[in-house]
Amino acid sequence: MKLARVHITEFRSIWDSNEFETGQVTCLVGKNEAGKTSVLQALYRLNPVVDTDSEFDVTDDYPRSEVEDYTQDVENKKRDHAIVVTATFALDPAELAAVEKEVGPAALKLPEVELSKGYAKAANGKCTRFVSVPVEEAAVVKNLIGSYAIPEEVRGSVASATTLTQLASLLAKSATQQDQAAASARADAEKLEDDAESAAALERAKILGESEQAKALRERITVLQKHNGLGLYLWHEVLSPSFPKFLYFDEYYQMLGHDNVEALKARKKEGRLEKSDYPLLGLIDLARLDLDQLLNPTRTQELKNKLQGASNYLTKQILKYWSQNRHLHMKFDVRPALPGDPDGMRQGTNIWGEVEDKKHLASTGLGTRSAGFVWFFSFLAWYSSVKKNDQPLVLLLDEPGLSLHGRAQADLLRFFEHEIVSNPKHQLIYTTHSPFMVDAEHFDRVRIVQDKGIDTDEQLPRKEDGTKVFTDVLEAGEDSLFPLQGALGYDIHQTLFVGPNNLVVEGVSDLLYIQTVSAVLGAAGRTGLDPRWTITPVGGSEKVSTFVALLGAQNGLKIATLIDFQKSDQQTIENLYKRKLLTKNHVHTFADFTGTTEADIEDMFDVDFYLRLVSDEYGVNVTAADLQSRHPRVVVRLEEHFTAKPLPAGMKYNHYRPARRLTEKISNLTIPDTTLDRFQAAFSKLNALLP
Repeated sequence: MKLARVHITEFRSIWDSNEFETGQVTCLVGKNEAGKTSVLQALYRLNPVVDTDSEFDVTDDYPRSEVEDYTQDVENKKRDHAIVVTATFALDPAELAAVEKEVGPAALKLPEVELSKGYAKAANGKCTRFVSVPVEEAAVVKNLIGSYAIPEEVRGSVASATTLTQLASLLAKSATQQDQAAASARADAEKLEDDAESAAALERAKILGESEQAKALRERITVLQKHNGLGLYLWHEVLSPSFPKFLYFDEYYQMLGHDNVEALKARKKEGRLEKSDYPLLGLIDLARLDLDQLLNPTRTQELKNKLQGASNYLTKQILKYWSQNRHLHMKFDVRPALPGDPDGMRQGTNIWGEVEDKKHLASTGLGTRSAGFVWFFSFLAWYSSVKKNDQPLVLLLDEPGLSLHGRAQADLLRFFEHEIVSNPKHQLIYTTHSPFMVDAEHFDRVRIVQDKGIDTDEQLPRKEDGTKVFTDVLEAGEDSLFPLQGALGYDIHQTLFVGPNNLVVEGVSDLLYIQTVSAVLGAAGRTGLDPRWTITPVGGSEKVSTFVALLGAQNGLKIATLIDFQKSDQQTIENLYKRKLLTKNHVHTFADFTGTTEADIEDMFDVDFYLRLVSDEYGVNVTAADLQSRHPRVVVRLEEHFTAKPLPAGMKYNHYRPARRLTEKISNLTIPDTTLDRFQAAFSKLNALLP
């Protein structure tokens, strides 16, 4: 049974959320105050893991602006209580087979069930949960008639029935008629004076009564109606065991790192557990212990072993997905309270959680670690405990990873993919406004959450006001789209310009020159740039160091540079290897291949060839003799020339246009061998760096 669709109305900031689809993983994206938490909270109360969280309260939960109008309308019977959450669940093949086994084929109009809940309360004061199973009752009736060997005359009398009530009524009427006929025949038989004839007549009278198969069919109908309808019977007897529990988790469920066991036991017994208690109880359960065993262990070593086993399990789980520090190890201990312990822990027995950093040979209390680590560990402890039950579960995570570094958020997404998506009994719905929590490979999982009302001072019509959930990004405002834009931009950067082997260049013109000349070399049977290199323009020499540092932080990436060189850049370029951002043989400049004191990529070309590109592009005639400057870089000489003799029509010389000219007209151009030699030398050096 999988959650397929959700619709929420009249709850906190939500008037009508719109119905939205859910999958194995659903990501609710929206800015702060958009109503993402309200969506999760409404859904959570449908079937919460914590039973005491299941109630809706009109005073607390109905939209405040109209709560009094609503209350009066309900009291005056002008309207019924509102349904807050309606959830549709798709049935899987095993559940459909179980339904068929119970009542025969074609019993459901649709392979799904719908559950809803709102402010209406039952006699016990609890909010009523409504169940709707789309039964095709006529098909079930037909299946029932066909599965019992009732007499043909009875079969004919009930053939018109399309509901269980009709079938039961027709069978009862037939049974009455048969029993009356049998009673009359018995009375006549008893009047016969001949004993043999009387006995024979009595035997014949028995045949006139209701058959055993007809009685069995009527009994079966009674069973099917015991839950006030066939749909509810199928729900209670067949489908409800597959109904998933909902586990809601936010920052308030984080462990404190220590607690008094007697106090925890008292809170549990009195039904007043605090949110931070649940992950701790999950940890204790994971150790296959209970609170009494912590208070009265029969053997110290057994207690230590079980706590150590749970700690080791969680440590391994965390280190699989926690890339921030690989040297951590969890420890849990149970000790008698001492006078100097924290308030509330000075009597009885305490449980302590610590994190050992094996790198720094130090242990610190769990509660003193980073908020992100405590969140991750607390969630893992509770989820691991619940997962042990092997029951259907929908995880509702409110802003997971809010306190995590961007890389750790990626770790969390990896955890979701490996541990939750791979579990067929579990689903995940989480909220976020972080680009790093949006999986760019699965934009289909994203639902936009937006409240237009908070972006305007005007009073919007009811149908437009409040929190809405939708899939179409065209409906989203700029703030709602920001996380998607960030995730998409990061993904494009990673996939378009970054690969396992990255050649950092300064600009797009460098990329065009290198790609074009490499293709010419390859066509001539000479050495071009190995296609395993991803050419990565960074947008200027001043950005090279920063970009290399950022890329270098990603494990497994090979980086080299082929960049311009000016004397003023010498220290910056040397810092690339002196500060160990790159090894020295990975740092190359064009001056290494031109034999000049300074060089840009344009200086890799013979001067006459490059000036012909410039002349053709700008519609002028510039020769080497026209360039009066003695600067080693041809682009500087050209800039000085065009300052003295400006280009026509107000055009400005830039590096990109000649590069584009070369790319577009290469089939009509012949690049000099001396130019090709220089590029080939550069490409050979770079290719030698690859394995």
